[in-house]
Amino acid sequence: MVFAAIHRYFAQMSSIRALVAGALTLLLVLPSAEAARGKKKAAPSASTEPAAPKSSSGAAQQLGQNGSWTAYQAQDGGGSVCYVVGQPQKSEPANAPRRSPMAMVTHRPGEKIANVVSFVEGYPINSAWARTAELDRMIVTSLGKAKQVVVRGTSQKGAATTDTYALAGFAKALALIDKACGVKR
Repeated sequence: MVFAAIHRYFAQMSSIRALVAGALTLLLVLPSAEAARGKKKAAPSASTEPAAPKSSSGAAQQLGQNGSWTAYQAQDGGGSVCYVVGQPQKSEPANAPRRSPMAMVTHRPGEKIANVVSFVEGYPINSAWARTAELDRMIVTSLGKAKQVVVRGTSQKGAATTDTYALAGFAKALALIDKACGVKR
């Protein structure tokens, strides 16, 4: 299940700050020329709403949903954990043998950790990490201003995948976790 991966992710958060996007191929796509000319595209429909993952003290509390992004707050051994989870609007190839990919931003105020960005590709990959907390913060700021993010990854077996995340609603979902965990922008 997708959210079993989230639980494992939380268990590892205190030791690593993951930015998993296979070989640093995170591409922020700014508004297209068509959008710049004022033509509006229909908003992508959110696929299925992710279920609240379990924390060590039970189910996480959903704070709200905006577009394909859902904000949660949970408790674990380190205190409060606030995170936003997004599902890609498009994954290629569509029939790739992998678990559901997702994107996350996490705050752990009890550990003085905020804005940890991660992309879970749904298969074992060679990982890349943001080297500093400042880089994570800059990525989150960019995600809040962009229209979509494209994540290209290559599995350890050599299979290439591309996941496209619509960022409509990301900033509002991020504001929910900022408020819940006391993170100031």
